[in-house]
Amino acid sequence: MNFTHTRPGLKARAAHVALAMTGAATVLTLGVAAVTALPANAAGLASDVAAALKLRLPKTPVDALTCDTLGPWCEVVSGDTLFYIDETARYLFVGRLYDMEERRDVTAARLLELNPDLLAAGGARARSEQNETTSSVAPAKVDLASLPAEGAIRWGNPKGARLVVFSDFQCGYCQRLAGELVKAKVQVEERPISIFGAASRQLSETVLCAKDPTKALHAAYAGELEANGKSCAKAKALDANESFAKTNGFAGTPVIVRASDGAVLHGFRDAQTLRAFAAGEKGPRS
Repeated sequence: MNFTHTRPGLKARAAHVALAMTGAATVLTLGVAAVTALPANAAGLASDVAAALKLRLPKTPVDALTCDTLGPWCEVVSGDTLFYIDETARYLFVGRLYDMEERRDVTAARLLELNPDLLAAGGARARSEQNETTSSVAPAKVDLASLPAEGAIRWGNPKGARLVVFSDFQCGYCQRLAGELVKAKVQVEERPISIFGAASRQLSETVLCAKDPTKALHAAYAGELEANGKSCAKAKALDANESFAKTNGFAGTPVIVRASDGAVLHGFRDAQTLRAFAAGEKGPRS
């Protein structure tokens, strides 16, 4: 059966889309500029999704849209932002997409392809390295001594072992990790980096410059904090965080560093693993 014959027509879909336009526009505003060249059936699906996106999210141009490589998700490129939407154009996902079989961060690799100079790319790394796991190109240990105190939000258990976390407040795995860090009862030194570009940087500045940065941090992860466009002197220290991440090849977030010896873990970990790692036990690097 040809899938294109069983999908609802655009008129029917548009009726459903119109009902949700107001709410969707508060999440992200997009228009449609281009659909990536695809085989006929995938191109038809992408065209339908593009049309639905234009109705739901009409204001920000979409530079590319493809629906043939990531299972039920379509990839949407808008400037230096990458996000995913399902084939019905109902559910929008902003965050890190991981390939569990190939053990790689699909989002980081794609961002590198789109912009080789992006922080997530690690700068001058060759494109042939895009499909390697983060652990194969980043060091097992780092020296934290060069990082300024002003670039961190300190929270958690002040009596616990200290973990330094490089994160992006728009990263879904970072949000999940924050909850596990609370359960692990460790002391956290969170250092924001701008994996998702300018929007992430503005949100990081809003958190760091807030009257109560810890409260602002958790509000950001909960989606309850908007970037206010205001900065402050200590926000300049975010440059050091990003330079450190780039120098050490941090190709995604979160990255967890044990303060006692600089040992590195990449990616989300549960509370039990975090407690063991903070206590000095070796953890998996992938």
